[in-house]
Amino acid sequence: MRLVFVCFILFLFCFNVTAQKVAVENFQKEFQVHISQTNTPVKIDGLLDDSIWSIAEIKSDFHMKYPTDIGMPKSKTTVQLAHDDHFLYVAFTSYDSGKSIIQSLKRDIGHFDNDGVGIMLDPQNSHTNGFIFIVNALNAQSDDQISIGQNDGLTWSWNSKWFSATHRYKDRWTAEMAIPFKSLRYPSGQQTWGVNFLRVDMTNYQYSGWTPVPINFKIYNMSYTGSLLWDKVLATPKKNAVLIPFFTSNVQGDRENKKPANYGASAGLDAKITLNSSLNLDLTLNPDFSQVEVDEQVTNLTRFSIFLPEKRSFFLENADIFGEYGIPGIITPFYSRKIGLNKNNNPIPILGGARLSGNLNATTRFGIMNIQTLSKGNYMPENFSAISVNKNVFARSVFKIYFLNRQNFQTAKQQKEEVLNAYGRNAGASFDYYSKDGKWHSWYSYHHSFKKGISTEDNFQEGGFGFNTKKFSSLIDIASVGTNFYTDMGYVQRINNYDAERDTTIRLGFKHLYTSTSFMIYPAKGSTVRRSIKLETYAVLNPVNTFNEADFTLSYQSEFKKTSSIKTSVIHNELDLLYPITFTNAHPLPAAHYQYSQAAITYNSDSRKILSYMLTYTGGQFYNGKINSIVGNITLRSRPHLNLILQAEYDKLYFPALYGNSQLFLVSPKIEYNFNTKVSWTTFLQYNTQANNFNVNSRFQYRFKPMSDLYLVYTDNYFTTPFMQNKNRAIVLKVNYWLNL
Repeated sequence: MRLVFVCFILFLFCFNVTAQKVAVENFQKEFQVHISQTNTPVKIDGLLDDSIWSIAEIKSDFHMKYPTDIGMPKSKTTVQLAHDDHFLYVAFTSYDSGKSIIQSLKRDIGHFDNDGVGIMLDPQNSHTNGFIFIVNALNAQSDDQISIGQNDGLTWSWNSKWFSATHRYKDRWTAEMAIPFKSLRYPSGQQTWGVNFLRVDMTNYQYSGWTPVPINFKIYNMSYTGSLLWDKVLATPKKNAVLIPFFTSNVQGDRENKKPANYGASAGLDAKITLNSSLNLDLTLNPDFSQVEVDEQVTNLTRFSIFLPEKRSFFLENADIFGEYGIPGIITPFYSRKIGLNKNNNPIPILGGARLSGNLNATTRFGIMNIQTLSKGNYMPENFSAISVNKNVFARSVFKIYFLNRQNFQTAKQQKEEVLNAYGRNAGASFDYYSKDGKWHSWYSYHHSFKKGISTEDNFQEGGFGFNTKKFSSLIDIASVGTNFYTDMGYVQRINNYDAERDTTIRLGFKHLYTSTSFMIYPAKGSTVRRSIKLETYAVLNPVNTFNEADFTLSYQSEFKKTSSIKTSVIHNELDLLYPITFTNAHPLPAAHYQYSQAAITYNSDSRKILSYMLTYTGGQFYNGKINSIVGNITLRSRPHLNLILQAEYDKLYFPALYGNSQLFLVSPKIEYNFNTKVSWTTFLQYNTQANNFNVNSRFQYRFKPMSDLYLVYTDNYFTTPFMQNKNRAIVLKVNYWLNL
């Protein structure tokens, strides 16, 4: 079966290389923009009165992207490009009715729900990775790195130092950007870059792009970039070094562990050193992540742990080189949150780290990382190392290999008692095939783990293929995870099974088959822009190929012209529960065979309104009982400065008398006030009865210079039962300064 699967992937590859070659090559020939050189630096004020803008080539024929990819947008957009020896300059003119819809002035809010413009750049012209820079009409910046595997969207976690300004007129608004070449990692001698431009017009609810990107792909899909043609070979940027020293001062109290208030101060240093136009060295010494936004808590009604995204800045640049192996968020050998955090997500001090990443040449990216942690209590120091190499082959396909190592510096006694904790190593390779137009995608990967004394059931294999067009998409994924496949630096969702009766966790491998099929309909008339029907199946087998679980979900969704949508779903689940589990404080549900079905409905209102909301109701069977669940959020805005967001979830579980009942509350109000694009204040409250925790996190940020910040953070945790008994609290002041050398 494995041989048949590999042969089928190769067949798809051969077919698509032949079928798509001419069309894609013509695409970049049809959409070309020339860039003009200026000998005078452009003044970034949004006025577009510099002399270069009177002669630079103008591109104005944007194409509709959403809610339809047919025709031209209602509002005209023009874009021009220029450069000098240090910056790439971009000028946009966005015509409209004289008003802009701006939901926030916060940095890295992305391109949804805000009038804005952006540029996507592929300096390697590899069609696999690049950069995106966006400003909204009031000059709030967003930026990120783009990689070929980002099917779930951008995170806006990567940051770079660049400059922008906007200006409002009666019938239009204008924007200027200055992007330093040293931020772009381009190869010397490359005179053709991939490029595309984005315009968001929320009044008409239209997304448009310079090139016609099909509606079933993201606007930043690298298959559909045009050509940016340079007038000369760019000079290689000079080596650049950035030092980011920081200082923190804090007051902490821990009443839960009966520790008195502790006053402390510390300092550290981050550095970014450009070795050449394509390679970057990142260093960190005594890093502090106290300014990072708090994790959003969730109610967990599954049998497994929850995957939480990485938010710490050091781990974000070129994160895809290490993190896009396996199935990110479900089964992945590298999960950077394992570094510097223990199993309870409590911080472990990091001494320092280094990461070298970038492009070796036009077709090869690589990353090398090393992090050293310190001891904390009984938690011994550890060293984490990672190396990954990505090789572009066959136009848009990628062959990747990696090696990971976690080394624990145990005492001799600990080495005898905790053999499995001495070290953990992983190695693997994967091949991802993408057709040039992005319609076909197939993949296969093999991953192996190394633990002392273990030599069986220690690998993970995965493969599948997907097909994506405007009206039809499908995906099949097959995976096999061995019981002894350990990921000391990774995450595997199902491998640890909790036994509620014995209060222990049992490792058990599994095999899964996931399928997804969607049909889309685009009505020519009426208020509906798209209707979709989706069928998902998920089947799991035990290691000996006996039945474990099967899920079936059928959903129907309608999306409307006014940004609202409604979705209905029917879910059926069947499983052989291997170990007792409890969702209440009563007797655990027994290991047995269960079948249950649920129905759900979700409504999203018009997000452009001052008051918008989302509401989901789920009801039906749940194991041998019943469930009623309501999840919702309400957002009240005073644009563009204030956002009041109330998120809440209520779950009521009913089981036969022996197994008890439970009511779970998760209430999460959030207040965001952006005084301007430099000063913001955010307070996030989270009341979670399942976690028995009430959290307060309030963060003030002042960006006094580009990429230089002052943070004042207050955090407080209480028990929900007994109500409002304090666990711990802290106040942290942090100042960091971006210094170019």
